[in-house]
Amino acid sequence: MPSAGARSGDRPTGDARVLLFTGKGGVGKTTAAAATALRCADAGLRTLMLSTDPAHSLSDALDVELGPLVAPVADGLWGQQLDAQDRMEDSWAEIQRYLVEVFRWAGIDTLEAEELSVVPGLDEVFALTDIRQHADADWDVVVVDCAPTAETIRLLSLPDVLGRYMERVFPIGRQVNRVVSPVMSRLTTLPVADDDLFAATRRFYDRLAGVREVLTDGTRTSVRLVVNPERVVIAEARRTHTYLALFGYHVDAVIANRILPDDVADPWFARWKALHAQHLSAIDEDFAPVPVLRLPLQPAEPVGAEALRTVADALYGDEDPTARFGSSEPMRVRHQGSATVLEVDLPFTERDELELGRRNGELLVRVGPYRRALLLPDSLSRRSVAGARLHEGRLLVTFAAAQRPSG
Repeated sequence: MPSAGARSGDRPTGDARVLLFTGKGGVGKTTAAAATALRCADAGLRTLMLSTDPAHSLSDALDVELGPLVAPVADGLWGQQLDAQDRMEDSWAEIQRYLVEVFRWAGIDTLEAEELSVVPGLDEVFALTDIRQHADADWDVVVVDCAPTAETIRLLSLPDVLGRYMERVFPIGRQVNRVVSPVMSRLTTLPVADDDLFAATRRFYDRLAGVREVLTDGTRTSVRLVVNPERVVIAEARRTHTYLALFGYHVDAVIANRILPDDVADPWFARWKALHAQHLSAIDEDFAPVPVLRLPLQPAEPVGAEALRTVADALYGDEDPTARFGSSEPMRVRHQGSATVLEVDLPFTERDELELGRRNGELLVRVGPYRRALLLPDSLSRRSVAGARLHEGRLLVTFAAAQRPSG
């Protein structure tokens, strides 16, 4: 096996390589992630294996007990099953107390007020901030066993959505509070936010800041999609690839798992092998140029270190598991004569799924149920849009030439 990092020399020194594994429930993403983590540790890299999947099957795959604290698993390998609820209670408590006071002032009983004070999905934000903190700590590799695809997309979209919200609301709220709170405290018993609360909110925002920067940095972080050669699984992986691209995440490989080995010659499996061949051909074609790694069906359940090492050998061969198997920038800017074209990768997107809008210096893109506000570069923010089209899995938005000042 080549030395770790042999094909990833463009990664800044001292920053952990982050590998996110996701896929439809039951496709084997936990097995692929655990095998990858063990291979990295065997190569001498300080490796941390995390699980953000509420089902937490990582312990079962590694055949060790894991909990909310980092614990040793094998030489060079540590594991943790993130308890997002504990993180949320630690970071959100002060803000939650204020919200409960407001809801109780409005006549809502204490139990219901406590439920209303927790924003849906907020606990998952703290799972993301833990990933970022680990990525910036003294690890060489952080391998993340993510939740099934729908939950993962929602999780990975949170930094973008909440970041935009905080950037707009936090400064305005604080300015208004300084003007209004002295008056409000004399006119009403409504609890008023004070500087301590805004400091707590700032701490929350600071935890969120940088998460997106780390996870969308293709030189550090890659997503690996795990699929089975089945029509329904492939269809979901296609949608996942689209939404990951929309939010700027880099998919560097697709792992086709549970492929019938060539030495299976029983006629009973002949139809299955033919179907697998068709689906594998579709995977290769659909996800190109993303490389497809093939993982044959294992003869026994891959549980425990030795079985996972066998999986890693079959999956990577002599390749470095930390390498970037495929690389591209999800958003690019190029010049076309006097005009400028913004290219956004949106693989598998149909025209009727796409909605576009413009708001000040942002391009608003909606694909299916997901919406993202793309902050335009300064060079484009003041230009008018001359046209937009979908072409071979890319959104091409053409901006007219910059107008020269008159006179």
